[in-house]
Amino acid sequence: MNLERTNYSSGAPLEAKSGYSRVVKVGPFVYVGGTTAVQPDGTVYGENDGYGQAKFVFEKMLKCMAEAGGAASEVVKVKLYTTDMSRAGEYAKAYSEIFKEIKPLFTMVGIAALNRPSQLVEIEIDAIIGSAQKL
Repeated sequence: MNLERTNYSSGAPLEAKSGYSRVVKVGPFVYVGGTTAVQPDGTVYGENDGYGQAKFVFEKMLKCMAEAGGAASEVVKVKLYTTDMSRAGEYAKAYSEIFKEIKPLFTMVGIAALNRPSQLVEIEIDAIIGSAQKL
């Protein structure tokens, strides 16, 4: 098995400044790191909108994952961290619009805070290229 490692950036300034990648691909394994609803201009998308932020983050992550050769159908694990568990239904709706038929592992955890008070969710995704769910 070829375990060559490739790092991918989403272009967020903090990635280069802090020294982390948005996506790391090792062989067929694709890991998308914690992603929030920060837009390219630095503003937070969908303030006070749990569904909107989660949907934005999932779309942002899947676009980054596609650059590494992965697809939503190959996602095996999703971890969602939220500062507001009362919005769990909003997050679950955004999740199910993409993953309902794929059925990856899914964890939702309540946390005290994220980098900015207007950020409601941070999400991580793991995928294995070639493992697409047969529907």
